[in-house]
Amino acid sequence: MKNAMIDLPVKIYSVSEITKLIRDKLEEAFPLVLVTGEVSNLRPAASGHIYFSLKDEKCQLKAVMWRSDAVRIKFAFKDGLQLICRGRINVYEARGEYQIVVDQAEPKGKGALQLAFEQLKEKLRSEGLFEEARKKKLPLLPKTIGVVTSPTGAALVDILRTLERRFAKLRILIYPALVQGEGAADQIAEGIDYLGSLGGLDAIIVGRGGGSMEDLWAFNEEKVARAIFRCPVPVISAVGHEVDFTIADFVADIRASTPTAAAEMVVEKEEAFVERIENLERRAFQGARYAIQERRQDVMSLVQHRIFQNFKVRLMNIAQDVDDLESRAREVVRGEQRKIAGARGRVDLLWEQAAGSVRRLLGDRRAAWERLSAGLHGHSPLNILKKGYALCWTGDGRTAVTSIENVRAEDSLRVSFYKGEFRCRVEAVDPDKPIESRAVKEKE
Repeated sequence: MKNAMIDLPVKIYSVSEITKLIRDKLEEAFPLVLVTGEVSNLRPAASGHIYFSLKDEKCQLKAVMWRSDAVRIKFAFKDGLQLICRGRINVYEARGEYQIVVDQAEPKGKGALQLAFEQLKEKLRSEGLFEEARKKKLPLLPKTIGVVTSPTGAALVDILRTLERRFAKLRILIYPALVQGEGAADQIAEGIDYLGSLGGLDAIIVGRGGGSMEDLWAFNEEKVARAIFRCPVPVISAVGHEVDFTIADFVADIRASTPTAAAEMVVEKEEAFVERIENLERRAFQGARYAIQERRQDVMSLVQHRIFQNFKVRLMNIAQDVDDLESRAREVVRGEQRKIAGARGRVDLLWEQAAGSVRRLLGDRRAAWERLSAGLHGHSPLNILKKGYALCWTGDGRTAVTSIENVRAEDSLRVSFYKGEFRCRVEAVDPDKPIESRAVKEKE
């Protein structure tokens, strides 16, 4: 009996040949397909290739993404992630397995950039890069700042214009860098590292104007976040996108909504310090002025005190007596002149006599006035009060109490010292007790 297989009119293929035929048919039938499924059995290779499977509730399909395509993916592949993959079907001939070679992948239901943003944000948060405790503060008076941005962009113009408008005396170092597109993240990170290594900088502004998420993506790159985190000086993130945050905003020591706002923050410290100095100067001037006014009021109060007023009246009376004496002297002289009008020869003698009499009279009066003035000064109540004595007045302060007979128990009195007075009430009166008894007791 003959073998049926040998009688078949067909070609006999080798394994390689049949596998190649199947590969060609599959590639011809499925030149480009879109496949959706859940990532499983994820195996990133050291070469940069990514091996995984796409599965649904019934089947699974092996998949591979070569390194040249994988480097363009912004998000990280994870088991359980729902993807929409674009690629071509082929056969891995060494194992005889068909698979999809993926050249593009998008998260299902969410954009790739948004997913990459959320993944990196969660990763850096778990490492502590967003913690407030490690954020650095701006110095009180910044003198030198660095700026990492595009040299031709509007952000740099806004920063320089703001500082010039506020007359900020700042030294500015500019590190030109791409802020969008391929290589932008590398240049931004290099700029932060370079300026941070110079020493002497007080702050670094990193940013650009607004744009779409794709335009701002360089500030969502991990390398930029790491550069900000390790920078030894405070970093202000100034990406002009007021609504949404970038990863750089979360890591930076200070977040400004726009480049203009970042420049205002830098100058604000100096303006606040100058304003504080001016306020202190105003307060010091006002305090000195109030103190002088209070001293002036004290002097005026002393001048108006009744003790000064009484002494002033007595001095005025003495001055009036001197004026009267001078008037009487003038009348005497005039009378003497009338008597000697007819005797020219006696004029000089009589004038000498009259003048001598006037001088003696005036001298006696002036000497008397000076003795009286000295006596008054020696017995001035103010001089006595300076020695620790006091004046006692009735309760209304109009009458001086000069005798114990004028005091009764329960009377209200005022006691004046050289400076100040107090009110008191008499508890008891002892009219017979001499002051010497107290002096003797104090000696003992």
